[in-house]
Amino acid sequence: METIPDGAMTHSRFKIFGLTLASLVLLSGCGAFQNATLDPEAMRVKGGRERQAAANEGSLLDSFRGARDTVKVNRFLWTASLQVLDFLPIEAADPFTGVISTGYGTPPGGGQAYRATILISDPALDARSLNVALQTRGGSVDAATERAVEDAILNRARQLRINAARF
Repeated sequence: METIPDGAMTHSRFKIFGLTLASLVLLSGCGAFQNATLDPEAMRVKGGRERQAAANEGSLLDSFRGARDTVKVNRFLWTASLQVLDFLPIEAADPFTGVISTGYGTPPGGGQAYRATILISDPALDARSLNVALQTRGGSVDAATERAVEDAILNRARQLRINAARF
């Protein structure tokens, strides 16, 4: 029977220990994003001078490519939608098409879970620019509830616009 030298046995134990330690470090990092907070800059849609500056950038070929598949959204409606529905987890948000899609969430003080899809289809701060579709786990929500959420978003957008005009 062949014997294994002590140096080889120790070396293999160090390898196993190192791999175990690396695995534990990687696994502990997986839970670090559970309580991550939303960056306020992520909710801001550039408008005004920033958007004009970005529109002027680009190559000569961009002017010949024609219109892009983007919709200019109202930044106040965008921010107000995220603020009013902050209890819902955001699944997808695309400021270029104006769509915000959320997962199910329960409002503070409520017992019913809702899911929302918001479409901001115009750069004007207008009720026609905003479409909200709410859904519960049991099906769709009545029109009065959807209208109340739209009114809350529009009121918050107007407040944001008034506050922005002061600066």
